[in-house]
Amino acid sequence: MDALILSRLQFAVATYFHFLFVPLTLGLSILIAIMETQYVRTGLEDYKRMAKFWGKLFVINFAVGVVTGITLEFQFGTNWSRYSKYVGDIFGSLLAIEATVAFFLESTFIGVWIFGWKKLSPKAHAVCIWLVAAASNISAYWILVANSWMQHPVGYVIRNGRAELSDFWAVVTQPYAILMFLHVLSGAYILAGFFVMGISAYHILRGNELPFFKRSFRIAATFSVIFSLSAMLIGDFQGKEMMKSQPAKAAAAESVWESTKGAPMYLFVIPDEANERNKVEILGIPKLLSWVALGDADGLYRGLKEWPKEDRPPVAITFWSFRLMVGLGMLFALLGIIAWLKRKSPENSPWLLKILIYCIPLPYLAASLGWTVTEVGRQPWIVYGIMKTADAASPVSASQVGVSLLAFAVVYTVLGIVCFYLITKNARKGPKPLSSITQ
Repeated sequence: MDALILSRLQFAVATYFHFLFVPLTLGLSILIAIMETQYVRTGLEDYKRMAKFWGKLFVINFAVGVVTGITLEFQFGTNWSRYSKYVGDIFGSLLAIEATVAFFLESTFIGVWIFGWKKLSPKAHAVCIWLVAAASNISAYWILVANSWMQHPVGYVIRNGRAELSDFWAVVTQPYAILMFLHVLSGAYILAGFFVMGISAYHILRGNELPFFKRSFRIAATFSVIFSLSAMLIGDFQGKEMMKSQPAKAAAAESVWESTKGAPMYLFVIPDEANERNKVEILGIPKLLSWVALGDADGLYRGLKEWPKEDRPPVAITFWSFRLMVGLGMLFALLGIIAWLKRKSPENSPWLLKILIYCIPLPYLAASLGWTVTEVGRQPWIVYGIMKTADAASPVSASQVGVSLLAFAVVYTVLGIVCFYLITKNARKGPKPLSSITQ
């Protein structure tokens, strides 16, 4: 393999691994803040224990997420220096704002929160976790704005042989960025909700700390159902935006080859990329795809054949990732509704509790599939319509990238094993007894 392929593999490894930790940070910080606010409001010690128990899992996850995020950003200078040189005026400024504002706020107050239980009043301590949650989510916004600019570049001019920022407001407020942010946050909140529900289900099935875990379950079930449904709604808006800004990606996501007015939506499709067709198309609903994607049942859905082969994204991986992501999203909505309906007495539905335990990994899979659609579907462009991925890589040898890729794989494997071992161990152990919780 050449240096370009190896650089892409290395970035994929780093990104997928990093994003195992980001969604839980975003969502669990909000849930912990809600729990601690309930403690301040009611004075009930169980809510304080909940904040401490789920907070311990949060801190383990947060620590690994920070480490892997820093190494990920370094690759823009090592493996993608031509990209950094060409668009650094725009991309670099967004990441700089994220690091100097949101990340430092988040890192500072997580320390205050961890060590401030006995030093701050309950209200001041609760404010700290809300600041951590807000900073985490603000940090995500700036990173997603940077990624959205790569997907749909706006507010720039080409000057002196590089892209330079001309309209900062257009970059940070474009609809593509806002919808991506809302969709990613919804997915993160779903993941956190199912994480808490799944662990709570494990303990409820065993009769451990029933009042404690039933309260956790109720909060997480409400959280999950709200954001499972909102993810579907926002995803619909995002799909329509993708049709306008990245029609080739939209065509690949649905495996549409011929431009069609009133395009049907098929329940089951098998793409045949080599022959530019679909091997199988089952249960087509007339005009549904045009209506869903364009808001017009007779609208023209552009097919992949409108673009040269070299400008099309890989179809099979984009298509199957999109289908699986949507299918999992529907499953989360269904389970979220059922869990919410059963939230008062989940112990009476052992079948549901068992399902929720096994569902803990599924939101992680859905998030990874979503990023696969986003990043693979943009190819062959690193900045859509402006710069191709092949022109963005650093002029380094394949052997250099191969060694660093191997090092990343080994280190991340060890980190992942240690992190998930610690999370699993502490999750199974459960909270400290009420008698050990002091002010």
